[in-house]
Amino acid sequence: MTTNEAPEDLGAPVAYLVLKDGTPVFDESGARAGEVEHVLADDQTDLFHGLIVETREGHRFAPADKISGLFEHGVILTVPAADLPEPSEDPSARVADEGLQDTLKRAWNWLIQPR
Repeated sequence: MTTNEAPEDLGAPVAYLVLKDGTPVFDESGARAGEVEHVLADDQTDLFHGLIVETREGHRFAPADKISGLFEHGVILTVPAADLPEPSEDPSARVADEGLQDTLKRAWNWLIQPR
């Protein structure tokens, strides 16, 4: 997360199943928002929930509907990273979007699991 410039070519579109951790994440203006920390999906039902993004301000959850493109060398968000909710059990994160409660809890559970 050292540069704030988007690469000229983000490569070919990819499915969430092959998106690599560490892939740069950009907002629509081209500003670097962070890096993919984890893809949150239910592989058995082929359901993509979104991404956990590591930003300068900490981890954020990017729901699938806030992602406009998944590419080999970058992800494009539809909102600035600061507008993404924190994947925590903090009540303020829950209030951010009540429809995300279950998915935010999954993201939080992934973050706190032992590695």
